[in-house]
Amino acid sequence: MPETAAPHIWLHHLEDEADAAFLYRELAQAERDPHKAELYRKLASVEDRHVEMWRTLLAENGHQVETPGPSRGARLRAWIARRVGAGVLLPMLLQEEGREVKGYLSLYQEAPDGVVGPTALTLAKESKEHAETLASISGTDGEPWHKTGAGGFLRNVVYGFNDGLTANFGLVAGMLGAQGGGLEVASHAVVVAGLAGMAADALSMGSSGYLAAKSEREVFEHEIAMEKEEIRLMPELEQEELSLIYQTKGVPSEQAQALAAQIMQDPARALEEQVREELKIGEATTTPMREAWITGTATALGAFIPVAPLLFSTGRAAIWASFLLAMVSHFAVGAARSFFTGRGVIRSGMDMFLVGLGVAGIGYLVGDWIVKLL
Repeated sequence: MPETAAPHIWLHHLEDEADAAFLYRELAQAERDPHKAELYRKLASVEDRHVEMWRTLLAENGHQVETPGPSRGARLRAWIARRVGAGVLLPMLLQEEGREVKGYLSLYQEAPDGVVGPTALTLAKESKEHAETLASISGTDGEPWHKTGAGGFLRNVVYGFNDGLTANFGLVAGMLGAQGGGLEVASHAVVVAGLAGMAADALSMGSSGYLAAKSEREVFEHEIAMEKEEIRLMPELEQEELSLIYQTKGVPSEQAQALAAQIMQDPARALEEQVREELKIGEATTTPMREAWITGTATALGAFIPVAPLLFSTGRAAIWASFLLAMVSHFAVGAARSFFTGRGVIRSGMDMFLVGLGVAGIGYLVGDWIVKLL
């Protein structure tokens, strides 16, 4: 075979497996629970076998390589773990095993009957088992390589409203500072800028909402496709996983195993169960365009508040009405945000109140400074 450079992706996986073996041994040394320490040592031994599988594959294809030592990144993580606690390594290894599952499945899907296909499938299955073992130790649910999560209608309304209010309030304050007449009267330019800012903010947030929802849908579709492939390639592991899910819900062990075996006979039903129970993905309740309208409209409403009084009058009273209305709205939207953040209503409201006050003050001073500078 002619001398060629070893495939970069093969060497990458070889180094990752060597790093994992090193870090599992670090976990074993730091773990006080003998059972967990022994489990980590077994995982390290499996990773050693993975290293040898890659070295064998490389050798069979004309690339003799030595077992790599731990990378600088792995040594740094181990150094940190020795000083702040080994617990910091567990989530890192969990994510790494998840990435390996995805990487190995991709290698297999590209060429299932190729040189690396069988090895990649074996490694994907064992990495999946490792990830599930680590997930059970860390007390997390599901599979770490599936990333799902969704916002809600109310969250979009609150955050869109907040962004429009704060951004346009700062713009109006800046225009007031720039007009040079103090707070005695608002010029026509202030009103026009406020309305233009409202439109720009709404379009910007609406398009962001559309792209975010579209991206989320694409992520879900990708994760479902990957789950379907896992059911096809690793039915025995998916069946065991489904059985464990049922057992955590109180179904007796034997009954859970029988139910999981029955469901796995129908791949379509198995996929539906795994998507609902493991990935926690339900039926789509919204569309990217609906998200755009919700977010854009909420942003426009928030942005309209500082401008509204100025549409009826441009005098000093209207300016102060705009300020007071915006400040009350900042407090209200901050209080509403506490529903999502879990913080106290008053504290969250005051945080946003102070943000609004700071935005107004800075916006006014910047506008005044720019006019004097020019």
